[in-house]
Amino acid sequence: MISWHEWLIFSATALGLVLTPGPNMMYLVSRSICQGRRAGFISLLGVATAFVMHILCASAGLTALFLTVPFAYTTLKYAGAGYLLWLAWQALRPGGTSPFAPRQLPPDPPARLFQMGFLTNALNPKAAVFYLSIFPQFVHPEHGRVFAQSLTLGATQLSISFTVNLCIVLAAGTIASFFADRPLWLRTQRWVMGGVLGALALRLALEDRK
Repeated sequence: MISWHEWLIFSATALGLVLTPGPNMMYLVSRSICQGRRAGFISLLGVATAFVMHILCASAGLTALFLTVPFAYTTLKYAGAGYLLWLAWQALRPGGTSPFAPRQLPPDPPARLFQMGFLTNALNPKAAVFYLSIFPQFVHPEHGRVFAQSLTLGATQLSISFTVNLCIVLAAGTIASFFADRPLWLRTQRWVMGGVLGALALRLALEDRK
């Protein structure tokens, strides 16, 4: 199974990605500020459900791929590292967007909130690419069932993402006001996240498979 060392590295990668601005964070922040914490929480349940779908699809797909095309690991490894570098650039590039600048959203009923949260994540290429490009960095067929390892990674990512996003939902208004009054903190957050993602990308690309 997955070693503690690699699990910790994966957890750090998952944390860096969930803290990187994206459709999920922007939608949850906007919904929480415009319609309240309850609406943000219901939307978050929809987002989490879509994550489960992504995890199951990616785990089944990677299992079939490793069994039929063993050398696919190398391709996915470098594709995943490249994806992390791209995310790092998105955080560091001039004019990078702030996830705490909410969009105005009309009030919606609970069913609609759940549906929109689900679709926001289900149609989010960042989520799909994360599983298909990052999982292979930490899945080792020689260590046991690929499907079981993928599910372990998926459960870890889902737990981290849900916890962080729940904190954002509960404190969206406060966080948005804090960053609005302190733009230097927002720039610092972007540079820190960009640096972390870039360092992880280089490490994953240069590390030999064991």
